[in-house]
Amino acid sequence: MKTCRRRWKSIFAKAAAQDRAWGDNPHYIDAGMVHNPMVHDPVFLEIFSNDRINGFLEAALDEHCILYACTSSSMPPHGTNYSGRIHVDCPRVIPGYPTNIGFLIAFDDFTRENGATYFLPRSFERTDPPDDAEFFDNAARPLPRAGDAILFNARTWHMGGQNKTDRYRHAFTMNVCRSYMRQRFDYPRLLGEGLLETLDERALKRLGYRVRVPVDLDEYYVPPEQRLYLGGQG
Repeated sequence: MKTCRRRWKSIFAKAAAQDRAWGDNPHYIDAGMVHNPMVHDPVFLEIFSNDRINGFLEAALDEHCILYACTSSSMPPHGTNYSGRIHVDCPRVIPGYPTNIGFLIAFDDFTRENGATYFLPRSFERTDPPDDAEFFDNAARPLPRAGDAILFNARTWHMGGQNKTDRYRHAFTMNVCRSYMRQRFDYPRLLGEGLLETLDERALKRLGYRVRVPVDLDEYYVPPEQRLYLGGQG
């Protein structure tokens, strides 16, 4: 695992450098937050087949849940990234019914000095944002070690901290949603049909390959087991 983390952090660094090409775009706000790392290296696809990760996600939502978005979250030395504001990762509140789950995997030890995330406990059903005083007076700061993960209701008010050290702090984050919701990216089209031959069924579900809609009647009028949108998913 330690070797994998070193490789993954190296990939993040290279991908972040590529993403900086967007820096002249006035809408680019995601420096240090590489979208879809599996596009840069297929090693990240292993995450979507991991039994423990899938077990947590399915327990929090259901067995049909799909990836809404995933990014790296790399806190630069003596700085922060776009997560460094009080925010939520899901716009909707349905009491007693979470629609989105956040999952963070630490690639470095999180500390108070390198930008560990703040979470406001039990705030996932409030629609009004807390002000700074309330937030910082009551926020919790988990400190996962490298290789640990944090799972949270994506409606929870939270923010990334300031990295006050001389080194990057790296993590991988996912937002996972209900199967009937839209994804931020069209992952089956982004990643290609070839993954149907290489990934296990759980990973294909997570990435949205089982909730695609037909583009014509030829794709619609096929045997049920061949349909792009499999039945019984809510």
